[in-house]
Amino acid sequence: MSEVADYKIVRNSTLGADLTEENARILAEKMGVRYLRDGDILVKEGASDQTLFILAKGRVDFFCKDESGAEQPASMMREGECAGTRAFVEQKPRRGTLRAVGEATVYTLTPADFETVLDNHPRIAFMVMRALFRETHANLSRKNRETEEMAKYIHKTQGRF
Repeated sequence: MSEVADYKIVRNSTLGADLTEENARILAEKMGVRYLRDGDILVKEGASDQTLFILAKGRVDFFCKDESGAEQPASMMREGECAGTRAFVEQKPRRGTLRAVGEATVYTLTPADFETVLDNHPRIAFMVMRALFRETHANLSRKNRETEEMAKYIHKTQGRF
């Protein structure tokens, strides 16, 4: 198995939306590759790791702990999607756990490796940050729509489920 991220997958990911083929090659050279088996944990809730992830192949699910401390499924990553944008940008602890469902391949980008891109290829770094902003904005918009739909449902039923 190759330990080099495939630039084509990087370019076709949500992170690479604005990248040219050459830009994607440069970014892919800075990325690590992790191979996961079914049930392997990519990162655990509360961890201080700030790595950004791109799901290259397979499936990874996102879990959050509820009030009782039990893990609850929150979302599923699709191939080409990013995870860990908040931890990567804000350098804060993880808000959830990422676990492989079946075999999966994940590309990783650490803040230190991204800083070398920033120093040597600022235009690529700008395009990556713009993609991260779009990803964050899309997630926020989706959550707002879900909240609005829930409020409509509760109002319509007077809070009865």
